[in-house]
Amino acid sequence: MSHHRESVTAPGAPAAVGPYAHAVRAGGLLFCSGQVPLDPDSGELVDGPIGEQAARCLRNLQAVCAAAGAGLADAVRITVYLTDMGDFAAVNETYGVFFPGDPPARVAIGVAALPLGAAIEMDAVVALPG
Repeated sequence: MSHHRESVTAPGAPAAVGPYAHAVRAGGLLFCSGQVPLDPDSGELVDGPIGEQAARCLRNLQAVCAAAGAGLADAVRITVYLTDMGDFAAVNETYGVFFPGDPPARVAIGVAALPLGAAIEMDAVVALPG
């Protein structure tokens, strides 16, 4: 049995910081790699309140979804990684702006460290339209 999978590169998202695809499309789903709050234009981490950093992660995920013909509204699960669980409430506030009605399932995990010294990272599983 053959399983078709296709890597997705998102022009509007920051360049990957390692040997991985922005996302992989397989079986009607899009598996998005983690996005730290990198500004796609400067390549620098967003330096501001955690809410702004969370928004940048979500906008980066939006760009990845768009490259595959989907949107954040198609997300079925998002995982949030935080180096400080004390940021949970502020992240929730920003997250609610992006998902005001029917949010996807979510996991929030406290971690010791993230790539590039980021305070937050998010990944997503998205149901592809059609």
